[in-house]
Amino acid sequence: MTINSEDIFAARQRIADGVSVTPCTESIPLSELCRCRIFCKLDYLQRTGSFKERGARNALELLDEEQRTRGVIAASAGNHALGLAYHGGLLKIPVTVVMPRFSPLIKVSTCQKLGANVIQQGDTFIDARNYADEYAREHKLTYIHGFDNAAIIAGQGTMGLEILDQVPDVDAIVVPVGGGGLIAGIALAVKSQRPEVQVIGVEAEHSASFRAALDHGRPVKIETRPTLADGLAVGKVGDLPFEIARRHVDKVLAVNESSLALAIVRLIELEKSVVEGAAAAPLAAFLSGQLPELAGKRVVLTLCGGNIDLTILDRVIELGLVADGRLCRFTAIISDRPGGLAKLAKLIASMGASIKDIAHDRTFSGPDVTAVRAICVVETINYEHIQRLMTTIRDAGIQVIPDGSVDPRAN
Repeated sequence: MTINSEDIFAARQRIADGVSVTPCTESIPLSELCRCRIFCKLDYLQRTGSFKERGARNALELLDEEQRTRGVIAASAGNHALGLAYHGGLLKIPVTVVMPRFSPLIKVSTCQKLGANVIQQGDTFIDARNYADEYAREHKLTYIHGFDNAAIIAGQGTMGLEILDQVPDVDAIVVPVGGGGLIAGIALAVKSQRPEVQVIGVEAEHSASFRAALDHGRPVKIETRPTLADGLAVGKVGDLPFEIARRHVDKVLAVNESSLALAIVRLIELEKSVVEGAAAAPLAAFLSGQLPELAGKRVVLTLCGGNIDLTILDRVIELGLVADGRLCRFTAIISDRPGGLAKLAKLIASMGASIKDIAHDRTFSGPDVTAVRAICVVETINYEHIQRLMTTIRDAGIQVIPDGSVDPRAN
């Protein structure tokens, strides 16, 4: 199983009728924020909301007639399943998708609406993959891996070719890294044409499988933790993507959860783009201060997916506001006599902050029955504003206990 730049050019022609050439627009607010010229490759505008359509379409187009008739199968809980289901329907190729039982209901129902046969099996992705392998053998279906597949990588690499056309003077491209298919394809495409362009990968700290592979010299299984960038939490980078990427990628960084949440919020506010955690990873690398060498350069951020779970979007936004110092929580020990709460509220208002929520805790306030703990959630401007607010309250003789939120800039 091998791949070269010619495969990517061929894939570009092959998928042209089915996959959109997405915009790559300059963002003035993000450029000001990151101190360089930022361009956003908006691949979340694909029909199913992610770049995965590129590889799926290419892999399906390469099937022979017998494989097309029998159909394909994949284990996926997300964007790969959606891409296969959609393009399988367009090409009249039967698609079966095996999803773990915990998969988001919206992705299950969307795959079904797109015409896929969805089987929910097992509690983990590994369980789903094992079942898919057995099902493929039994029904003689072609298994299409989401990232460890030459046709998939070639399809994903077409994004790199588009970027070079749209931003011909680009200096660096920042790409999320999960299983490695996207960054391997982009790096191979870009380096074959413009070897001086930097290709930089960004992982979630909770699923840094590419870094683990670099450390061991080969892909290894790692234990992942829950992450906002769930699309990157594969546990092990693919063998073929790793072999390609290790030769062409300039460096790989890891970002924490606070930076990911803040990046999602920044993209909503400044770019009017609602993206999933994986797609926010490139911006998170800038927000965490890990790319100072790109100051003043032309940089493309690959916003590769927009399928964020709406049931958690409000929580993600709140996490981002906390990470940005725009939402804080603290406990103030105030007098339980008339006027105690009014005094605290007046102090908060005098600093230009806004109380979002306040609760009294008398039971655990200690032996002084004249005092009460007021647990406050307050809207602020930034971390400096929080510190000035705390100082003002303390100077008024009120004891304040911050909740200890961590500034993501300390990443």
